[in-house]
Amino acid sequence: MLSGLAVCLLAWFFYRSLWAAIPLSAAGVLCFCGIRRKSHEKAGEELGDQFRECILSVAAALQAGYSAENAFRECRKDMELMYGRDAMICRELLLIHRGLDINITLEELLADMGRRSGSDEIRQFAEVFAAAKRNGGNLSEIIKSSAALIGRKIEVRQEIRAILGGRKMELSIMKGMPFAILTYISFSNPGYFDRLYHNPQGIIIMTGCLGIYLVAFVLGEWIMEHLRAELE
Repeated sequence: MLSGLAVCLLAWFFYRSLWAAIPLSAAGVLCFCGIRRKSHEKAGEELGDQFRECILSVAAALQAGYSAENAFRECRKDMELMYGRDAMICRELLLIHRGLDINITLEELLADMGRRSGSDEIRQFAEVFAAAKRNGGNLSEIIKSSAALIGRKIEVRQEIRAILGGRKMELSIMKGMPFAILTYISFSNPGYFDRLYHNPQGIIIMTGCLGIYLVAFVLGEWIMEHLRAELE
């Protein structure tokens, strides 16, 4: 939806023709991939935040005498109270519950959860948990220390978000500024840009402007990702 809207916006502002959306669909595909990637990353981070509370609940259940498998079953009730039945962590715990019912090992289920979620915290926890289960370690203490480590990572991630928040706002303003200027001039001086549309010379000029805008857009996103990687 957003990628289609972005393509129509570019077609109208740069060519005053929705037919231009057809060749610009390649930009829409790239936009869709970028939106999907960011959405997946955000979901992974959110699940990682919820997972920390989950394993704290599991550690408490282990201290109360539950087995690791039953601790994960019981922890789902706490997560439903904390986040609601439709929360991502609750859906993942339901999959674990069903997997345990058909005799899939907890280690395999946690490893699968780490792969699907894309969360480094969950993937690392699954590896540590599998090693502890295999070697007979103190699961309660290992889970507590893992929760503390995940908590520190979450705090660092939140600090990075705060640091980059202002830069992201500036970048968003810069992305929208060309369209705001075009809209303002078009309404205040009707016909001002007419020579740039529906003729070969105008199409060449506006295509060049569009190319510059897209390069600047990609460069801005790259700089933000680079800054984030450096801070992490």
